[in-house]
Amino acid sequence: MAQVMVVDDDDTIASVLVTYLEKAGHTTRRAADGQAALDAVGEDRPDLMVLDLMLPKVDGLEVCRQVRATWPELPVVMLTALAEPDDRIAGLEVGADDYVTKPFSPREVVLRVDSVLRRAGAAAPTEARTVLTAGPISVDTAARRATRDGEELALTVRELDLLSFLLAHPGQAFDRKQLMQEVWGWTFGDQSTVTVHVRRLREKVEQDPTNPTLIQTVWGIGYRLELPAD
Repeated sequence: MAQVMVVDDDDTIASVLVTYLEKAGHTTRRAADGQAALDAVGEDRPDLMVLDLMLPKVDGLEVCRQVRATWPELPVVMLTALAEPDDRIAGLEVGADDYVTKPFSPREVVLRVDSVLRRAGAAAPTEARTVLTAGPISVDTAARRATRDGEELALTVRELDLLSFLLAHPGQAFDRKQLMQEVWGWTFGDQSTVTVHVRRLREKVEQDPTNPTLIQTVWGIGYRLELPAD
């Protein structure tokens, strides 16, 4: 299976998560503060990080921000407070692939971890190679690699999922609920998750993110990927 790093300064929560993750077949590492997590990732990069938002020394947002800058392909599942929806948005803004709100079921965390790992390709079966393109943007679905004008894009797991889905359905408009179901596999949840990921994806694939020509907003509906005319 995969190596999962659990970053939480609450020993009880960390111990429970480690127990459930190891029962699911994963190996684990633990870090009790943000700086320890960054040091450990630099020494031996895990397959995924479960990251608490509130941490001593370096908080979870800054840890995620630094991870994204140095290891953009490392999936991050963030633990956030249920009473603070802005925390969830902040986590997504800095690149978290998924989030679980406290209080949570350890089984839910394991399910979210397994889902993100599958999408990252860590446990995916061999699949036929498909290359999706739109103008200068290209996605190799088997290699899970996206490029713009031949230069590789540093996309998170969810950003790559979203781009691949839109490329596979050019010209078709989807509302946020549909995208949550098709890309995230969620039947419920905060739909602002989609808005944040679209904004982050535009920053990486659009020539001018403030005036997007590829991933367009369909007012009153949602979003549509528009193929360039040429």
